[in-house]
Amino acid sequence: MEISLIILTLKVAAVATVINLPLALIVGWILVKTNTRYRFFLDVLISFPLALPPVTVGFLLLLVLGRTGPVGFLLYKFLSVDIVFTWFAAALASAVVSFPLISRAIVVAMGEVDERVEKTARSLGAGPWRVIFTITIPLAYKGILAGTLLGFVRSISEFGATIAVAGNIPGKTQTLSLAIYSNLQTGNEQIALYLAGISVVLAVSTLVIHNWLVGTAGRRIIGG
Repeated sequence: MEISLIILTLKVAAVATVINLPLALIVGWILVKTNTRYRFFLDVLISFPLALPPVTVGFLLLLVLGRTGPVGFLLYKFLSVDIVFTWFAAALASAVVSFPLISRAIVVAMGEVDERVEKTARSLGAGPWRVIFTITIPLAYKGILAGTLLGFVRSISEFGATIAVAGNIPGKTQTLSLAIYSNLQTGNEQIALYLAGISVVLAVSTLVIHNWLVGTAGRRIIGG
């Protein structure tokens, strides 16, 4: 049981991170490198999940993705697909909740890139996409990596939004945090403590990897 819980938890966190990363890069670039008049609105929007209780985020996703919701209705009508109460719904919920962590780190990292380097590349004939992928992202690598791994850690521990939109179905949508909750509810405190220990090990391991990779990236940048 523990292995399946760990695999599902890591799968949900990994998919949530894969969903978030390209979106966070786009949002970061828009906020830092453009002068859009919607900047304030976008800035508030990406921070919104931090201001809401996670269960509220999950409930809103349930309204949108359910069969009577605007997205869920279309998916079921044309593709006969239900998203709610699946592991993918758990991944989407985790993605929404962890997105501010990734996007904020990327915004800060991109903001620290020297614009003179980017302008020099543009003056030498590099197009905007080439500047982004050869100048901006490599120089912001440390912050991007930090945000990505922190978002992954947050996704591992997600509970409120997940249980609202994906439920707590053993073997299907039950992640480690949900399994801990279920065992506490049924009085199985020893099992809950054991699962909590596993979640701590996963979180600490990820944070150790995060610190090591960020430290390595920093040494590479300093060393040229």
